[in-house]
Amino acid sequence: MIDFFNPSTQMFLTGMNRIQAKEQRAQQQLTTGLRINSISDDPDHLGSLMQVRASLAQTQQINSNLGRVKTETDTAEGAMQNAVKLLDSVSTLAAEAAPTTQTAESRGQLALQVGGILQQLAGVANTNVEGRFVFSGDSDQTQPYSVDLTQVNPVSAYGGAASTRQVQNSDGSLFPVSKTAQEIFSSGSPTTDVFQVVTNLYNALKSNDQTGINTAVANLQSSSQYLNDQLAFYGSVQTRVNGGIDSAATLITQLKIEQGGIEDADLTQSITDLNQGATQQQAALAAENKMPRTSLFDYLA
Repeated sequence: MIDFFNPSTQMFLTGMNRIQAKEQRAQQQLTTGLRINSISDDPDHLGSLMQVRASLAQTQQINSNLGRVKTETDTAEGAMQNAVKLLDSVSTLAAEAAPTTQTAESRGQLALQVGGILQQLAGVANTNVEGRFVFSGDSDQTQPYSVDLTQVNPVSAYGGAASTRQVQNSDGSLFPVSKTAQEIFSSGSPTTDVFQVVTNLYNALKSNDQTGINTAVANLQSSSQYLNDQLAFYGSVQTRVNGGIDSAATLITQLKIEQGGIEDADLTQSITDLNQGATQQQAALAAENKMPRTSLFDYLA
């Protein structure tokens, strides 16, 4: 039996396959910019790459969430600053109305101004961002309050819900980002319930009630301090959100560098490998062409 299998031919084909595989890897790296394009490219580092990718995706999501919260928090903080100024204006009007020399008519005029400010305070409580009421707690599609100055109690009951929402910081911790309008403006305390204290002053001015005016003047000091405390809460949230965004951005940069170190291709090396492959392939073909050929007739001779 004649064996036509030529070991040198098999070695040639194996070598060509190896060269072509190397060229294909180099070409793919140049096309994608990645050293790892499949599991077989570097199985030893695949686990580390998957872990870095997961951490990067999580941090990017946290950063995105903090960005959305920042818009809401900045708006809420600005609204609270406005509320503090409005309550200061009420205190000024109350002080003007307190002297016993004031007439019922002048107090009636001041009542109109206080009523207007009460409506503005309710407007602050109804602050809306991107279609959501920021002080409505978990029911952010429901307006917290409405005002009807013809009623003895002009401000409606709170229409929202409790606020349970928290946001994750870049270090993994959770923190609350908002308070409800009820917590801020309707504390239930006779001295710190902003809406009730302003309403009491409004009614006392309309009825020329000296005792009621004096009580409202005293309570306005407590409610003003209380409202400033709520403003301070949003200031602290702003600080945490901004710090979280900065930390997340730094971590994202670090993770991208780490990811690149694992999977990015060395493009210079890829070009070198591609050129070397072409040269090696040409040399192998030239060498193969110079090899002596043996045919069937050689065996029959």
